[in-house]
Amino acid sequence: MESTFRTPDTVVVGVDGSETARAAAMWAAGEAVLRDCPLHIVYGADTDGRALYLSAETIERVRANGRQLLDDTAKAVTDEHPGLHVSTEFSRADAARSLHQAAGLHGTIVVGNRGLGGFNSLMLGSVGLDVAAAATSPVIVVRGIDGAEETGTVLAAVRDGHDLVYARYAAREAELRKGALRLLHVWNLLESVGEVVSMLDGVDEIVGAHADALRAVTDVVCDEFPDLEVRAEAEKSVSVAGVLVEASRHADLLVMGGRRVPSALGIARSLGRATHSVLHHAHCPVLLIPRTGSDLRSRS
Repeated sequence: MESTFRTPDTVVVGVDGSETARAAAMWAAGEAVLRDCPLHIVYGADTDGRALYLSAETIERVRANGRQLLDDTAKAVTDEHPGLHVSTEFSRADAARSLHQAAGLHGTIVVGNRGLGGFNSLMLGSVGLDVAAAATSPVIVVRGIDGAEETGTVLAAVRDGHDLVYARYAAREAELRKGALRLLHVWNLLESVGEVVSMLDGVDEIVGAHADALRAVTDVVCDEFPDLEVRAEAEKSVSVAGVLVEASRHADLLVMGGRRVPSALGIARSLGRATHSVLHHAHCPVLLIPRTGSDLRSRS
């Protein structure tokens, strides 16, 4: 694997020649400037995986085109952000694996909402899904940036106390952007019915429990970030994803924890239904933070 120098705490972005990937690279550059960290641009050629089917001449052509793409992207980024430290990497592995390896444990991966194989601007491509489903570091899927105006708000999805770590992360993102934080708790009454003996008799108990969960997270965030404007809201809906997607229209970034559970049902299930749907349809970039350990109990 060819690589130029990079340091920990890097924003890592994947490019593949598509316009969405280029837009994601430019957005990632702005994010790196905001975080005061380097930008690392990766092209995963997957020549190792296809070596048996490709001629030496084809592999060399892929390598040359990949290097040219990296150089062109790096130039565009440095023209826009002259002071930003930018490194590039041509990887013979597939895109998802290349990005995971480049990010390591401390990098943030940025991907576009679809690649060259995409057919619909609303849908997240297979590489993005693979990266999000298997990531052990934060992943940002860049969406909804065409012609979008900044709202000054970072939106965080909060289900229960296990999401405090993600609310904290969102608070730091809001501080970086000198904006406000909106904590949004969405609950589905139908999912909660089984938790009480009688639906009618237990509604007040359910409502109170959800209000308490949101209040507990909000109180900690407000205490730890006293200068940050924090708004907390709870909504009841039959579609958690639907509410989050609509709320993303009024945010610069949506932060949420992603459920990562091995399943024979595929990637969509390993991400969780709500997370999967939000990644496909959000109207702003989505920062997905992998859940680990006890955090897996939160089902978004």
